[in-house]
Amino acid sequence: MLLTIDCGNTNTVFAIWDGTELVNSWRRATNPQSTADEYYTWLRTSMNLQNIDVAITDCIISSTVPRVVFNLRVLCDRYFDTRPLVVGKPETKLPVGVRVDAGTAVGPDRLVNTVAGFDRHGGDIIVVDFGTATTFDVADTDGAYIGGVIAPGVNLSLEALHMAAAALPHVDITQPQKVVGTNTVACMQSGIFWGYVGLIKEITARIRAERDRPMKVIATGGLAPLFQQAEELFDAFEDDLTMHGLTVIHQYNKDNP
Repeated sequence: MLLTIDCGNTNTVFAIWDGTELVNSWRRATNPQSTADEYYTWLRTSMNLQNIDVAITDCIISSTVPRVVFNLRVLCDRYFDTRPLVVGKPETKLPVGVRVDAGTAVGPDRLVNTVAGFDRHGGDIIVVDFGTATTFDVADTDGAYIGGVIAPGVNLSLEALHMAAAALPHVDITQPQKVVGTNTVACMQSGIFWGYVGLIKEITARIRAERDRPMKVIATGGLAPLFQQAEELFDAFEDDLTMHGLTVIHQYNKDNP
């Protein structure tokens, strides 16, 4: 069984795979102070609650938070007796190329999403990931990662509004009934929702124009379906894109030792 771990700035997702079949997945808040023992206790408890008793033989990690990688490595080594693959490390091979400026470090999650998008949809794609940041990642015809765009995430923008302006409250992101709000909450929801619809449309249009070719837009992240309701922004939505990418990278490294 394969354990895939995707550690983002806000949440960390653990998933167990039997080949290409997802057994189950669990999500917890990312905490750089968590120890390997705490990870194992939490994961084993989560598995027991759902009567999942499987032997984990392989692990792969993608982390945008470097400080957590050590303890995740210890988790895999100590409790599952396996040396994990870590995306972004030289020993972990990618099935696609990376063509960016020399010396540029690309976030592991962005590389994983590109691998998954290419595996499922082929080349010439734009992957839009609604995470702590909203990222746009571009894959060339052959699937190579060639760069992208980073914008503030939706929830991050809402938090910034609340923190910077004392009179503005916390609000939930939702599609407003009207563009012109008639109260503070409606005004904020309209600004965030339609502002991000405009951001997505404009950035993807400019990428297509710059590339001068048709490009599919693939979305991932929990808020993607919400924005898709308002406009036909995406050609596909992949809820498990990052996790699928980790399984592809793991299999590639097994086939190409």
